[in-house]
Amino acid sequence: MSIDPDVAIGATLPPQRFSWTANDVQTYHLAIGAGSRPLDHAELRYLDDAKPQVLPTFATVAATFHATEAPRVQFPGIDIDLAKVVHGSQEVITSGPIPAAGEAETITRITEIWDKGSAAVIVQEAVTTAPDGTELWRTRSSIFARGEGGFGGERGPSNKIEMPTRTPDAEVAVPILPQQALMYRMCGDRNPLHSDPEFARAAGFPRPILHGLCTYAMIAKAVTDTVLDGDSTLLRSIGTRFAGVVYPGETLACRIWDEDGRFLVGVSVPDREDAPILADTIVITGNLSIR
Repeated sequence: MSIDPDVAIGATLPPQRFSWTANDVQTYHLAIGAGSRPLDHAELRYLDDAKPQVLPTFATVAATFHATEAPRVQFPGIDIDLAKVVHGSQEVITSGPIPAAGEAETITRITEIWDKGSAAVIVQEAVTTAPDGTELWRTRSSIFARGEGGFGGERGPSNKIEMPTRTPDAEVAVPILPQQALMYRMCGDRNPLHSDPEFARAAGFPRPILHGLCTYAMIAKAVTDTVLDGDSTLLRSIGTRFAGVVYPGETLACRIWDEDGRFLVGVSVPDREDAPILADTIVITGNLSIR
């Protein structure tokens, strides 16, 4: 059996100690599309040589930014073929603006495993702290492992969010470059699903797909630029569920609703009959409203 819930649930993974530089932050921002408006001062804040503002989604890559090998889905009680795995959900909650450079340690626990019948969902929670013990950010994420369900576990809760039926308060198109996935690989995620056509076909996709975390970050940037005046320090948390795949070269429609201090976001691909990409997406910010 590839999953042993009795061993996995509650397991704490080895601590990850890491550091990052302003150059790493610049590279990350370029990989998610920053710099497309090179004469815009607000845009260039993402790419400042000394102190670039840091999009909070950098938290998802900081610990593994310099990895050069494909990841392994091997944890206590879990050993799954990488080709079976896609990202299920992601949430980042920051304690304040992420420094442009620093050192930190992340402690991750496996908190839940849900049995979806044809698949399993594995949930991890992590806390990242600075060397002096100051908490920098928390993350909660899940991976969806196809073919790994049916072990008799609970299906898990439904956290579906009802989206407003009114017209969005803001809408923005987010173009995905043909080489977007190849650039994002430079941020430490070398899963061949995003670069190797043969591997992608073997995994059931017609061609390589974009990293879910790249889509997540590009939407976080789109929301920041559209409703937060390009100031990433106002973004405190963003959570989402990955509802569909993105292919490099597509354009996403990002629709934003201001709901009394939080933003609800819907993301789809208009050219594929508005196929949903991100669902149940909530952005929590400072007290800024666009209505």
